[in-house]
Amino acid sequence: MQYTNRLFSFKPSLIEKITLIDSHKTSHPANSGNIVDSVSNRLLKKHGKNFKFWIEAYGCSANFSDMEMIAGILQQDGFDMADQPELADINLIVTCSVKNSTEHKMINRIKTLSNSNRPLIIAGCLPAADERLVKSLSPKASLIGPDSVKSITAVALYALQHNPITYLDSLKDEKINLPKVRINPIISIVQIATGCLSECTFCQTKLAKGNLKSFRTGHIIKQIKSDIETGSKEIWLTSTDNGCYGLDIGTNIVNLINGCEQIDKYFRIRLGMLNPMYLKNFGKELSITYSTSNKLFKFIHIPIQSGSEPILKKMKRGLTLSSLLELVDRLRTSIPNITIATDIITGFPSETDDDFDKTLKLIRDIEPDIVNSSKFSSRPGTLASKMVKVNDEIISMRSEKLHKLIKKIALEKNSKWQGWKGEILIDDIENGILKGRNDYYKSICLDQDPNQLFTYSNDKDQKKYKSLVEKTEFHSFFAKNRSRFQNPHMGKRVIVKVISNSHHTLNAIPLEIVN
Repeated sequence: MQYTNRLFSFKPSLIEKITLIDSHKTSHPANSGNIVDSVSNRLLKKHGKNFKFWIEAYGCSANFSDMEMIAGILQQDGFDMADQPELADINLIVTCSVKNSTEHKMINRIKTLSNSNRPLIIAGCLPAADERLVKSLSPKASLIGPDSVKSITAVALYALQHNPITYLDSLKDEKINLPKVRINPIISIVQIATGCLSECTFCQTKLAKGNLKSFRTGHIIKQIKSDIETGSKEIWLTSTDNGCYGLDIGTNIVNLINGCEQIDKYFRIRLGMLNPMYLKNFGKELSITYSTSNKLFKFIHIPIQSGSEPILKKMKRGLTLSSLLELVDRLRTSIPNITIATDIITGFPSETDDDFDKTLKLIRDIEPDIVNSSKFSSRPGTLASKMVKVNDEIISMRSEKLHKLIKKIALEKNSKWQGWKGEILIDDIENGILKGRNDYYKSICLDQDPNQLFTYSNDKDQKKYKSLVEKTEFHSFFAKNRSRFQNPHMGKRVIVKVISNSHHTLNAIPLEIVN
């Protein structure tokens, strides 16, 4: 089985803090620096060389940020990265538990890594949300939660002694300005908070990450400045819900963006998901910020989940459709071409044909450019898991109907960009093809280059870049993505002309290199 959804791809009784230690009578001292130094020195003397680690991640951008920080901390503390799990002394996986299909992939991958006879550390949402399941899959694995990444070295050193630890403490310090190894030289994933304020009945992420803890604006800006200095040109502001950022510390997302605007360097900001229930309090200010900002991509991700008011109430989404439509209308008035993304759950418990038809109508009214459509997943520990389910066949039929509408709208929206000329920032390379984003965060592929602006120095270099992309699926992200770091065209600003499109991307020819 292949797992290709690791990157670029984003969700009771609340557990805010869990500290469970394995039966080996191991504890986690308050001063983890001493434990790292003492155990590290002892093991390194015995081992005679730096330990190698393998790491992989799944799920949302916050999980990939965690992976970058885990890799950065381990490297800082003397570990080296391996290109394959078979070459590592210890394996790590950052997991996602947002829906059943994702959990099944996690289960299969955990089993595979557990069979390698190497110590395994399981991080991310799954161990925090369902520790019992993870323990049953890999009894000898060490577990760390989303807010425990700073303890990774101590946990890894104990695991290397075959002394596994479960460390799921909630965050004490802000998870920012930590060492990190970036997946992409142009893109910096910056977490601005952990947890959220919502109580959505379908969401297991809340159980894993708990209540909102926003990071200080000054600390976030310090991280952004540091990443820009090391080559980043695209900043992803991410969290469980950017819409409630700062409400626990007397600020909000608009103030954060305005603070970022003061950084006197070239960079672009991609603002991550915003729950619309909080936007009604500062929607006007947000639309003004979007229309006046020189750095913010004209892209907004507002997860709706359903077009039925009764279903939204059962989901505990905390919004009315009238306020949502008002927000969308305000944004489209200020920025006619703004790219709008949303999420829809098909087949939420008790959803009727009438409820689903209302969702279809809402999608037709809003015409979002991107819709992340998911069939309802009953996640353990959530209130929705106890509700009466909709028949699977009905859910599949509704999902197919929704997908047809989504593709139709996306194709129509993208076709309007035919002939567009403007600037893009090249931020990726896929299968040897350079890709970039325009001001509206539209994905644009440079699959034709009649002007030969983007030539490699020779055929040998071109083959080398292509071979780096064609690594086997389970080569590490950092090895697999060396093509991004070695390609001289990453980060270029280019004037292009769109010549064709599909429902998910635009194709363009480059006309002029800006820088």
